[in-house]
Amino acid sequence: MKKEKIISAVMATVGLMMIVIAVFLQTDKSFSVEEVDIKNMAASANMYVKDTNENEEIEPVFKEVSMETTPAAVMILPRTEVFDGMTLEELGAKLDRNLGNGYIAGKGELIASYCIEKGVDPYIATAIILHETGCRAKCSKLVTQCNNVGGQKGYPTCGSGSFKKFATLDDGIRGFVNNLYKNYYAYGLNTVEKIAPKYCEGNTWAGMINWYIKQIKKS
Repeated sequence: MKKEKIISAVMATVGLMMIVIAVFLQTDKSFSVEEVDIKNMAASANMYVKDTNENEEIEPVFKEVSMETTPAAVMILPRTEVFDGMTLEELGAKLDRNLGNGYIAGKGELIASYCIEKGVDPYIATAIILHETGCRAKCSKLVTQCNNVGGQKGYPTCGSGSFKKFATLDDGIRGFVNNLYKNYYAYGLNTVEKIAPKYCEGNTWAGMINWYIKQIKKS
């Protein structure tokens, strides 16, 4: 029974040391602790208890800790790749480099995140946006006045035509990606060649979309 109490006392001492170290690290960033081998500390405590007669009083054994200034510890988070070996931020930046400096500039991460969420290829989606709206150079009025980025039709209409008007540009982007998902990807139309016949009647549409995709990939 006495030996169990001794073990508890020693382990409590080790725990107390760890708490003191943690307090130093959080309260004063100029201080940091040199390597403290916890496993060796625990092992040493265990051996000390075994080698000590039950009738002997045990004094806690402390390992000297240096408080000299050393580089602060840095937590490294795992890299989360979402598409084509890139993180969401990297993918968004890549798309942004192709969206020009006009009305849809800076919307790369929104396009990327919503495409990933819906399972739509962000390269294809961005290429269609660029081709349908001309935003790589200057966005069309359909974009600037109606927030319609993909030439979508529907209600409420924008002016007297049949193209749909969206309240905000973000709504227009989400509506476009959702349209690709519901009316194309959900039916297995997940490549440019499969999308083309339904999206546009022209024979050159697929070639233009693939050209934009190449520009996006190498940017």
